Parts: sequence; structure tokens; C-alpha cells
Amino acid sequence: MTYQPKSEFLREIIARGFLADCTDLQGLDETLLKGPVTCYIGYDATAKSLHVGHLLNIMLLRWWQKTGNRPITLMGGGTTKVGDPSFRADERPLLTPDQIDANIAGMQRVFDRYLGYGAGETDAIMLNNAEWLDGLNYLDFLRDIGRHFSVNRMLSFESVKSRLDREQSLSFLEFNYMILQAYDFLELYRREGCVLQMGGSDQWGNIVNGIDLTRRVLEAEIFGLTTPLLTTSDGKKMGKSQGGAIWLDGEMLSPYEFWQFWRNTTDADVGRFLKLYTEIPVAECERLGALEGAEINEAKIVLANAVTTLLHGAEAAAAAEATAREVFEKGGMGEDLPTLTLSAAELAEGISVAQLITRSGLAKSGKDAKRLIAEGGARMNDAALTDAGLMIGADDLAQPIKLSAGKKRHALVMLAE
Repeated sequence: MTYQPKSEFLREIIARGFLADCTDLQGLDETLLKGPVTCYIGYDATAKSLHVGHLLNIMLLRWWQKTGNRPITLMGGGTTKVGDPSFRADERPLLTPDQIDANIAGMQRVFDRYLGYGAGETDAIMLNNAEWLDGLNYLDFLRDIGRHFSVNRMLSFESVKSRLDREQSLSFLEFNYMILQAYDFLELYRREGCVLQMGGSDQWGNIVNGIDLTRRVLEAEIFGLTTPLLTTSDGKKMGKSQGGAIWLDGEMLSPYEFWQFWRNTTDADVGRFLKLYTEIPVAECERLGALEGAEINEAKIVLANAVTTLLHGAEAAAAAEATAREVFEKGGMGEDLPTLTLSAAELAEGISVAQLITRSGLAKSGKDAKRLIAEGGARMNDAALTDAGLMIGADDLAQPIKLSAGKKRHALVMLAE
């Protein structure tokens, strides 16, 4: 990089590895040096919670606010009704307005952990694009906005081109998505003076569309900035685990399981993840990431504690660490482990251990549970399981049972009081 930014935000995020591309790095830097700047990231409300895949850009917004600027979290109450086709093989399922509203409420609980909302100059605000998209007059929109878009250019974007090259259907509904997202940027500039849209690298085409539209309609100078699409050092998509998505809502994934996800980071990723997902100074992140042998495990605990503290609080992080040490170092049960509670009625005829492994979330299906047992990867109270048909009754649960899948994933099974 030849240009060396002077603004605190850009210096911080570049040092930490957040920057993939920027439409005009020097122009954005000069704008930032003049005072508080407003930016936004958009989030379609496709699930009840955000997940670890969103966390990189949530941290980006947090640094944006910490360095004296105003973030907007834009909820896609309107665009969720269409669905972003970017790099998907099929159309997203359409949600009802009530489902979308419920999802937005769940996502807001996560944002509240990372950003300070309010009416101050650098306080975050949350907006919903349904506010301006729901009431659009179609003919007026085509005439005033649609005329600025070239279909030839839209077809050239990689997110669309890859779908068409594979001869997978792209509906007209989805094709409109990029126009609606571009219109969001125009509206946010008009309403809030927002001059920057940030997002993942897969959103580059949509961001550039919004910049072009706003320049054409209002002759405004605005910017786009993207973060890299992260994979772990072994090539896996960041945020995925054997059990599925790593949710940021404590009701969908316990703080212990969240902590454990970070504790299980591979050695090669520790330094990079410390820079991206914590606020620990860069030099210390690099020192911790360079540790080897048993010492790198302590760096992983630092990572897990720091990330969990930001989301769930210091008390939850400390409890998760204590549970992990009890389970792994002392062979104990660990009160904070994910727990499956069964009634006496459910156990009247007994339940197979394979079913318990599945219901406790340690396997996706009974077939997976049986394979886990057959391959020697399942344990009950730290003893190897060999019989998938072993039946467990109420008497067996006079004391909680600890189930394990491999060395790192555990759950408790208890009898309801």
C-alpha cells in the first residue's frame, strides 16, 4: 500500500487486517480528518440472530464509533422481502413481515452489546429500509432510479454472472435487489448525510452501484470500503462448526459453547483472530499469536475470554473458562455445559444413548451419532461408548450424565426435578 492514511480509524483497521478494498482511500482519509463521519452496514433479517460470520463487520462498526464517528446499522426490513442473490445457488425463502420484525428484534439485542445507540453526534442509530422501500411507487421508481442502471453492467457482476454461468435460475425479484440496495445508499445520504458504506468483499458490486447512483442523482462524493472474506487457516468458512452456525444470541448458543468455539481456534489463526475480534493492542496480539507449544493454548484462552466478554460480559467469560478447566483439566462435570433436561415420562421406556447424543446437539442425526460411537469418538462420563443401542432410564440419571463427542465437545443430560 503506497498511501499511508492519517486518520485513526483507517490506521487501526489496516493494522488489524480489516481492509480488503476501498473506492478512494485517500479521499476517505481526508474526509475522516475533518470530523465525525457517518457510515452504514446493511443487514438483511434472514434469521433470529446474527452469527460469527457477521462479527468481523460488527467489530468494524465498533472501531468506527470508538474512533469518533457515527455508525448506522441498517436493517433490511424491505430488502429481506426480496433476498440478496449474491453468490447463492438458489433463491432465498421469502419471509412474512412478522417474521422479519421478529428477526430484527433478535439482531438488535446483539448490536446493543457492541455499539452505543443514542442521539449524540457519534451515537449509533438503527434504521429500517422498509421505511422508504415499502412505499415506493413502481413507475416513479423505474423512471427516477431505474434509468441510471445498465442491465449489461449488472449482468457483468460476479455475484450474478456466476449464477448464470452455472445455468441456475435468477428471478426478476432477485435481480432487483442490487437496485434496491443502491437506493438505500442514496436515501441514507439524503436523510443522514451518510458518505460511506462498508461490507464484506462479496458486497463490492452492490456498494459500487450505490456510489454510482448517488453521484448520478445528487452529484455527491461518497465512498465504499470492504473487508476480506475470512476463511480459517485450514480453508473452512469462518463461523461454521460441526454443530452448525455459531450464533451470537445466548439463547441460541450458550456462552460456554461460544467461548469453546474460540478456544478451539487453530494455532495458525490465533494472532489474526486476536487482531480482528478483540481490542487487545496489535503488538500484544502479534506476541500472543507467535507463541508455540503449550503456551499457544493460553493465548487461545485470552482470545476466547476477550471475544466472549464483548458479547456476553466478563462474568460469562469467566464462568466458561472455569467450566472448561473443570471439564478438561479435572475431569469434572462442569455446571455451565450445554444441558439436555428430560422428564421421567420421556424416560419411562428408556432412551438410547445415540438419541441422547443427537438431542444434546453433539450429533446432527441418529445416523451421525451411531457413526460417532462406531468410530470410538463418543464417551459417557469419560468412558468410551461402544453400543449405540444402550438404553438410559430415569434411574441412570440419578446423577447427571456427561456425554462427549471427541475431546472438545461435551453436554450434560439431567433428569427434570
